[in-house]
Amino acid sequence: MQQPDATVQLDAIDRQILRILQDDGRISNQDLAERVHLSPSACLRRVRRLEEEGVIARYVALLHPRAVGQPGTSFTIVNLERITPEAIQAFESAVRAEPAILDCYYVAGSNDYLIRFTYRDAADLETIHGEILSRLPGVVRSNSMLVLRTVKRTTALEV
Repeated sequence: MQQPDATVQLDAIDRQILRILQDDGRISNQDLAERVHLSPSACLRRVRRLEEEGVIARYVALLHPRAVGQPGTSFTIVNLERITPEAIQAFESAVRAEPAILDCYYVAGSNDYLIRFTYRDAADLETIHGEILSRLPGVVRSNSMLVLRTVKRTTALEV
């Protein structure tokens, strides 16, 4: 996934393309072109430019956690024993290698990291805490918040 070097200049058509693709990443180029009032070739050139410039990071299928047997979601705050470059590198490398961890954010404030993961049931949650999170390098404390209900969840950015 290419990271853009700076903010990319987007015109109204680029923004419209991005809104449509965030809603339906599988839309055909023909249908996308019609919706933004461009020829298919002009539309494809714009999409490719947005991909090359890193505005479109990648295309994915978003799975419903409950449908794949993982109805629980946890946001877990993690604190490390020390915040040194070596400790950060060791922790972040281990997190990147752990498929159960969906998101991990290095945060400002009194905590070090915020992690999101899904789980099947209480036993699975206990396993993730005991065999994954507590064994990550440098972890001294974790505090989980279990989601009771999702009020809003989106992957779409406002453009």
